[in-house]
Amino acid sequence: MDRTKEQELAWLKTITGELSTRIITRLDDTLPWYGNMPPSRRSAVGLVAQTGIASFIQWYEDPSSTPWIASDVFSAAPRELLRSISLQETLQLIRVVVSVVEERVTPRSEALREAVLHYSRDVAFAAADVYARAAEARGLWDARLEALVVDSILTGESDDELPSRIAALGWHGEGEAAVLVGTAERSVDVDQLRRTARHAGADVLIGLQGTRLVLVLGRVEAQPKEPTLASEPLGFLEIAQRLADGFSDGPLVLGPAVENLVDASRSARAALAGVAVARSWRHAPRPVLADDLLPERALAGDGLARRTLIEQIYEPLAAHSGELLETLWCYLDNGRSLEATARELFVHPNTVRYRLKKVSEVIGWNATGAREALILQSALIAGSIAQHQGRRGKQR
Repeated sequence: MDRTKEQELAWLKTITGELSTRIITRLDDTLPWYGNMPPSRRSAVGLVAQTGIASFIQWYEDPSSTPWIASDVFSAAPRELLRSISLQETLQLIRVVVSVVEERVTPRSEALREAVLHYSRDVAFAAADVYARAAEARGLWDARLEALVVDSILTGESDDELPSRIAALGWHGEGEAAVLVGTAERSVDVDQLRRTARHAGADVLIGLQGTRLVLVLGRVEAQPKEPTLASEPLGFLEIAQRLADGFSDGPLVLGPAVENLVDASRSARAALAGVAVARSWRHAPRPVLADDLLPERALAGDGLARRTLIEQIYEPLAAHSGELLETLWCYLDNGRSLEATARELFVHPNTVRYRLKKVSEVIGWNATGAREALILQSALIAGSIAQHQGRRGKQR
């Protein structure tokens, strides 16, 4: 090392404290976010600046022996500091440090000016590397956490920690949720699914388990500054239709809407049961509602489907009016013939029409359609069996 460089190194070491003071003062004067930080984090930022100065002096002494010394600048920062300031704010910090050092150091010699420029470039790349690694680790953690949440929803084994895990994922869905289940290749574009859901005004959790693809959907309230969201809230079926292209060929089933994401396991169970039997409906739409597959699910032994048929169809009709239940029985048993039903009940066909309209108003299903008639007849059978078993149980 020549004598001039030795003198410059000695001089740099004497002004280290002065540089640190100037940097802290400049940060206070030029960066509002720095002044708003709590004292502990302000101290951590100051420590990073001081470490940068010391690291520069060490690097200037022998650049070849420590090629990665710039990365050591950020090793002094507490982990929480990386989470509290953004990459943009970090680059602003580096700019302030470099400008202060340049103002004080570069007038002394051209060699020092070039050294500052070279070192500041290394520090900038080191900052980008630190944040890239942090983002990668965060992405891996989020993916594992998302898979855990989706698995908990599918199995119904939720615990008290599920809401906090959902919050940690940054879930933006408001109110109701629903689960969409189908198949997909391992190479499915998950990011495209998220973009499609976002444009449809929905948030989504994604679980890819082998060839089974599970999407947990929740609607997002449109904000004035977010024109990409649907202007009018879409129903879950419409959202599922927009996402259908992301799935492979095969059954695609949407579970019923539930009150919130924590209760989504009920929607997931219905969707999974629907996927298992969807092929038995020859002309099933895609996607198909799990509740439109209630007869097939009940025949396959799905207890949830049987309870749904009884609770949503049989019990409301029985509670409303015995004549509605009797009229529906007769109408379905007579092949959906108004005249035959009227003859059996000794009423006018218009009376039958009126009662069938009332049935539709009470339960939401229309008995005059072939598919809905199958659902209603399945509900009547399931309800009669349950009622008969209940009576036998009381007699015992």
